[in-house]
Amino acid sequence: MSTTLLPFRDLHLDAHGRLVLTDLNGDSHVGVTPVRAHPISAPDEGVSLVGTHGHELAWIARLSALPEAPRRLLEGELAAREFHPVLQRLISVDTFATPSTWRIATDRGEVDFVLKSEEDIRRLEEGRLLITSSHGVQLQVPDRWALDKHSRRLLERFL
Repeated sequence: MSTTLLPFRDLHLDAHGRLVLTDLNGDSHVGVTPVRAHPISAPDEGVSLVGTHGHELAWIARLSALPEAPRRLLEGELAAREFHPVLQRLISVDTFATPSTWRIATDRGEVDFVLKSEEDIRRLEEGRLLITSSHGVQLQVPDRWALDKHSRRLLERFL
């Protein structure tokens, strides 16, 4: 059985729910923020633990290589920080010119949002899309080809 060398001594939440990292020198850092290097294309690879002054305190090459307790803690913190609803269906668009108001169904319910321009739709590999609303919320489309016919037809007008 191999052991994983941790880039820190300890990682826990304090009484106020803040992430606390004890580095390899024994110094404690309160209010640490985990940040994925590639949250969409490689969510398991490259997580930086950043201190309150914006400096990286520790680097985790692969989240899944961590022992269970710190891995689960970081996954929970990342899930709370990253909000990427999954677009399941396009219900309607008010116009095919941008800005355009879209009515969509997501894994979190139905919502209206404004697409400012076609450039706010990023094409990723394997038919995946990342759509950014005018408020900065990023919606994921895991496979645009798996959407229903009506949704694909509306979406194609913007691609």
